[in-house]
Amino acid sequence: MLRRRSEFASDRRPAEAIQGLEYFAENSKLEFVLAVEEFPKDSEDEIQMATSTEDTAPHTRWGQLTFEVDGVPVALTPYRSAGGGDYFLPFMDDTSGDRSYTDGRYLYLPASGDGRLLVGFNYAYNAYCAYNPHWSCPTPTSENRLTPKIDAGKKTFLDAEGHERH
Repeated sequence: MLRRRSEFASDRRPAEAIQGLEYFAENSKLEFVLAVEEFPKDSEDEIQMATSTEDTAPHTRWGQLTFEVDGVPVALTPYRSAGGGDYFLPFMDDTSGDRSYTDGRYLYLPASGDGRLLVGFNYAYNAYCAYNPHWSCPTPTSENRLTPKIDAGKKTFLDAEGHERH
């Protein structure tokens, strides 16, 4: 039976039940409930986010999240897919290309119910293209590339089709 460890816990299977996937140890210092500094409506640009297959995918820059990781101030921009929907946070950090997927990881950000977003890096996951290079996955923009390490969530999947071991 799964127990909820925090408000970020879900009904997903525990990491140890999924063969071949490795995760960083859970890190409660990388769980946040953050207010979003929404961009003015005229600044919520729809951008064409580059993808892993050199295509583009439309997303709307929605606002900015500011917080600290190990005492280092950081800012990230959450996006919404064209037409609204869930909040999407693609990011890269100092583990990208080493202990986590080269082209970054993703978070979907649920609302907390009071206008803030739940940012739980323990649930950071790899894009589908980390497992199969035939998928086209959005690549994090330069504004979502962090210098601190986010030692949380999924690690690199070394045995993916079409990917070489480091």
